[in-house]
Amino acid sequence: MNLFTEIREGLGISWSAIRGNKLRSILTTLGIVIGIVTVTLMSAAIEGLNNAFLKSVSALGADVFYVQRDSWINATEADWLNAQKRRPITVKEAEALANELSLADAVAPCSDVSAPVQYKNQSANSVTIRGTTEAYLVTSGSEIAAGRFLSAADAAGGRPVCVLGAQVATNLFQSESPLGQKVKLGGQSFEVIGLLEKQGTILGFISPDNRVMIPLKQLITTFRRNPDIVIQVKARALVELDEAREELRSAMHRVRHLTPSQPDDFAINQQDQIVAMFHRETATIAVIGLLVTGLSLFVGGIGIMNIMFVSVTERTREIGIRKAIGAKRRTILLQFLIEAASICMLGGLIALGIAWPLTLAVQHWLLPATLSLTIVSMALLVSLVTGLVSGFVPAWRAARLDPVDALRSE
Repeated sequence: MNLFTEIREGLGISWSAIRGNKLRSILTTLGIVIGIVTVTLMSAAIEGLNNAFLKSVSALGADVFYVQRDSWINATEADWLNAQKRRPITVKEAEALANELSLADAVAPCSDVSAPVQYKNQSANSVTIRGTTEAYLVTSGSEIAAGRFLSAADAAGGRPVCVLGAQVATNLFQSESPLGQKVKLGGQSFEVIGLLEKQGTILGFISPDNRVMIPLKQLITTFRRNPDIVIQVKARALVELDEAREELRSAMHRVRHLTPSQPDDFAINQQDQIVAMFHRETATIAVIGLLVTGLSLFVGGIGIMNIMFVSVTERTREIGIRKAIGAKRRTILLQFLIEAASICMLGGLIALGIAWPLTLAVQHWLLPATLSLTIVSMALLVSLVTGLVSGFVPAWRAARLDPVDALRSE
């Protein structure tokens, strides 16, 4: 008898045994069902969060550096406090930096303040007013929905013009075009020259749509005389990212009059810092979830092992007869391994049937969750492995039974 025939025969016997003991088989699978539902929902939630997070954080630009006083990710509170003691980055340093870089496509100094924006009787509160230059359109990857962005002449002359984010435009102008209208920022009138495309939120709470872009010189004149500047630097090519970062660091040392041996008194931030931190956090959550899931699967596995021992005891005479007519140890071993694996696979399929609507509910009401083919395959694989591991000892015991002693059993 070849291996394929033994497996086919084992499947037939296993399903006959499962059908013959329906209630026992269903109760046996409960631990597996709970474990697989848990691991499936956890994996779906983590994968959904990962996809949503990466889509959101991509707005920061994989090839854009953010030069500022402090790092986005501070290891300790002391690191953050030390960063606050650093000298602010100035407009002159930003202008000097632009002349130093050869591996950059664009350099855009930026500074933010929060202020209300008014148009006639309408107002929008807590709007981010961002002062910048014409290069911001390149470094930020923003798109213009209508009108135009700030020009080099606007930025150099500090003209009182502005570009509205989608949310601000919707709040202030409900039935007319904003283009050419005058809005008030900090008591100063600004002409609306353009509208930005809707971008949605970044990281779930940062809204680029609740911004108004004005020339940096106007921000200095109207709001803040000595602003702390953040410099956005877009690398020329992704393949040159490391070289561009090192060139940027060296240029900042020269601009801020630091020797090569002196520590940086600035930070160069990138998208990958946030991605790495997020992955560390989700990895921790995954480990905790796997420990909980592993405990549930362990309990389920013990239950299956006990049931398989009972099954072997009940069918000792059957095993003796099969051995007496020529069945090999391998055949008996496969028969009971297939039975244990079949019970667990049945539990896995039931669990997926439960997890699918639960995933849809989580996706609709709580957070993004994705039940992908990879997760389904993983759940079924875990079910199969749990069955094989749990059923091995009872199957081995059945395969080692002496046929004479087995035939004497009642």
